Amino acid sequence: MDRFENILLVGCGNMAGAMLEGWLNGGIPAERFTIVDPRRAEAPQGVTLLQDLPGEGHFDAVMLGIKPQGLDDAAPAIAPLVGPRTALFSILAGVEFDSLAARFPDAGAIVRIMPNLAAAIGKSPIALDSRGLDESGRAAVTAMMAHLGTPEWLAEEALFDSVTALAGCGPAFVYRFIDALAAGGAALGLDEGQAQRLAVAMVEGAAQLAAASPLSPGDLADKVASPGGSTRAGMNVLDADAALTRLIAATMAASRDRNAEMAAEARQG
Repeated sequence: MDRFENILLVGCGNMAGAMLEGWLNGGIPAERFTIVDPRRAEAPQGVTLLQDLPGEGHFDAVMLGIKPQGLDDAAPAIAPLVGPRTALFSILAGVEFDSLAARFPDAGAIVRIMPNLAAAIGKSPIALDSRGLDESGRAAVTAMMAHLGTPEWLAEEALFDSVTALAGCGPAFVYRFIDALAAGGAALGLDEGQAQRLAVAMVEGAAQLAAASPLSPGDLADKVASPGGSTRAGMNVLDADAALTRLIAATMAASRDRNAEMAAEARQG
């Protein structure tokens, strides 16, 4: 498994589709990919699109892009394609190694992957863990995932619930915050469309600066907020009784806990 030349995507909805787009944009040849998705009417040029699972054929990797709730129904038909020379890639939130191994006992290796939709533009954090991969296999996975953003190997599988809440669910929370910023601007008299454009551009620039700066985001915030100024007045509202910190902590805990619930449901399946 030093390289993944022949990859089957079982299900290619929003997340798997974003990953495919990122791989193609990153220069991986389209001919390496086969999609099985009866809901898709077309695929990117060069990618093979099937309505049903192939009856035979060897794939270096089979990626599960279906909904976690559909795993039990789909697994019996997928399992014959996942043999000792095939790596199983899973982006299924909350489905653990033991649950995957029980359904795909012949898999040569299993890789859990947690990206987000920014994979399409090569800007996603990619949380990874594996079972059954040697060092060369892990290097091959790292190289492949680097087309999608920043691969991060986790120290243990138990961290997936937490990293899902941060890196997987996090973009939705950021989009909500951008929406709230735009709504705040509109409430102050700005045109709604203009407020949204300003909010998106501001967040884009702030994120790029945070990525490039040696300072922590907290230090950058203090650098913007001069004593007694308008930024400090606004931050005093966010900082009062740690309001923003407590809200985000509660938000992420809810996502983490739901992920753990889905893992328990998959164990019982």
